[in-house]
Amino acid sequence: MKNYQILEHTADLALRVYAKDLKGLFQNAAVAVFEISAQKFPPKAPLKKESLSIKQKADTLDELFINWLNELLSLSATQELVFTDFKISKIEENNLEATVIGEDLNSYKINQEIKAATYSGLKIEHTGSEWQAEVILDV
Repeated sequence: MKNYQILEHTADLALRVYAKDLKGLFQNAAVAVFEISAQKFPPKAPLKKESLSIKQKADTLDELFINWLNELLSLSATQELVFTDFKISKIEENNLEATVIGEDLNSYKINQEIKAATYSGLKIEHTGSEWQAEVILDV
């Protein structure tokens, strides 16, 4: 079962993401963005993978969440990578440290170009035993 679902939205792409903890919420949101946006071609040769370190600071959890997704989208575009693995080593309400693994963009078909994560309709909440986020992505 996926840890996210696509919600109905008129012009953009809306997601609801679930996880048992905050680290999982950020990881699952990143997985959702890249699973939706790109589909892997069958590899002709072993894929070259690249590892990048990411550090983010923010004033609020909402800002950290949006910064995280937008940093991944920006790095994906500039480095020509599709990120497939997200290892968050530290996460607090206002900062995050992670290592992400990306594969060559040329090994993928782009299904949906996602430009940015937005604050519009953003909702992050802890509901008893799980975390949940709703985010609208500009496409």
